[in-house]
Amino acid sequence: METVVWSKPEHERDGTPLLVMMHGYGTDESRMMKLFDGLPSAFSCAALRGPKVIGDHHGWFLLDYFLTHDFADVISSTNAVFNWIESVKDRHSSVSLLGYSQGMAMASTLLRLRPTQFRATVGLSGFVLQNELLAMSESFETRPPFFWGRDKDDMVINDAATEHTEEWLHEHTQLTARTYPGIGHSISKEELVDVSAFLRHYVLRPVTASQG
Repeated sequence: METVVWSKPEHERDGTPLLVMMHGYGTDESRMMKLFDGLPSAFSCAALRGPKVIGDHHGWFLLDYFLTHDFADVISSTNAVFNWIESVKDRHSSVSLLGYSQGMAMASTLLRLRPTQFRATVGLSGFVLQNELLAMSESFETRPPFFWGRDKDDMVINDAATEHTEEWLHEHTQLTARTYPGIGHSISKEELVDVSAFLRHYVLRPVTASQG
């Protein structure tokens, strides 16, 4: 990735859990940087810039209102993120994902392709891609923890995408689903409190022998 902004200086990252953060369509990493202070300080948060140029901003792959996508674009961006994670993951105790809007499509795609690599995944005001090739690639041996936060009246994510997302998450993940009336296509402070509790539980909580 050409542009990555961190919540911690380099000398403070070793041994910390990594949270890879991906922004929405037509924005950039600064959208995710605003969330740093609302997330657990134990994490090294990394806000990535999507490689696709969208006007004066960025994204992960081209989209229209119906959320149709070019699969080659999706895989190109996904591989770029995988390659970046590979370059840094050995310094960290675990890797988790957080995606907002189109970033949730990215986070869930990364999870679908390598489900054992990530400790926990957070998706906010976004969707899971409906794609036959991705579905054929899935191989979940266990249900990974997934937090899905949204406003039911979010007008950006269409009903068909929301229905597919809900079905897929219930089928494949250990889902924590929360709704936040009135936030629209955004992220609220209340939501970040719940996200932080989710990350503390699934990432920071010590694992006992009985838990494996």
